Amino acid sequence: MNKMEKALHELAEMDELAARSSPLHALHPAAKLLSTICYIVLTVSFDKYDLTGLFPMLLWPMLLFAVSGIQVRTCFYKLRIVLPLVMAVGLFNPIFDRAPLLMLGATAVSGGVVSMLTLMLKGVFCLMASFLLMATTPIDSLCAALRDLHVPGMLVSLLLLTYRYVGVMTEELAIMTDAYHLRAPGQKGIHVSAWGSFLGQLLLRSMDRAQELYASMLLRGYHEHFHYARVAPFNVRDGLFLALSLAFGALLRFVPVSTLLGNLFVR
Repeated sequence: MNKMEKALHELAEMDELAARSSPLHALHPAAKLLSTICYIVLTVSFDKYDLTGLFPMLLWPMLLFAVSGIQVRTCFYKLRIVLPLVMAVGLFNPIFDRAPLLMLGATAVSGGVVSMLTLMLKGVFCLMASFLLMATTPIDSLCAALRDLHVPGMLVSLLLLTYRYVGVMTEELAIMTDAYHLRAPGQKGIHVSAWGSFLGQLLLRSMDRAQELYASMLLRGYHEHFHYARVAPFNVRDGLFLALSLAFGALLRFVPVSTLLGNLFVR
């Protein structure tokens, strides 16, 4: 199994996660989408030095992981390629911000170190929330929720086609990679001299496949707009979840939970 086939397998696993059954999976996609957006907005609104205030924001995604039945390690495994990029966002902060901010015993910790850790946690928490949304909501249901929220149909169709075509293009890449290695046994990767022809062939195969897909869509009644998956009406349970999400997020954002817990344990 080459890298492209592994990527296809992981993409199929995401669809399998979204097809599971749990209290979180059963919620209306619009409720999950709005709660995720609100959580991300509240998370990124913390001050760059407010590390202790940011840390309790981990409670909400951890609670949702438990409700959904999805393991946290699955999230970090699926995001293993993106996480290093997110963690690298604030790596240069300690260089530019060297002023001491706090003392840990006899060691002075600069503001750059604190802001670097804060940025890293913000990125990780936002990725966890986004992963939960995708892992508990099928893409068709998510697109239907976006249309219910009056997002322009062109943007929704573009999102759906992009998600679907990633798998198609990855499949073409897997076929071409296998064919290349059969013609160059023992060679690791694709030689630089073949990059141009390889990309050109990928473009031509993608255009041919796109024409076939578009013809299939027309035969199935496509006329500039998709008929997205039908979702159940927004009910009281969905509204209660959204309200609790907003209330819990506001509590973690505006109440110094870390300070209160620290004072409680000190006593």
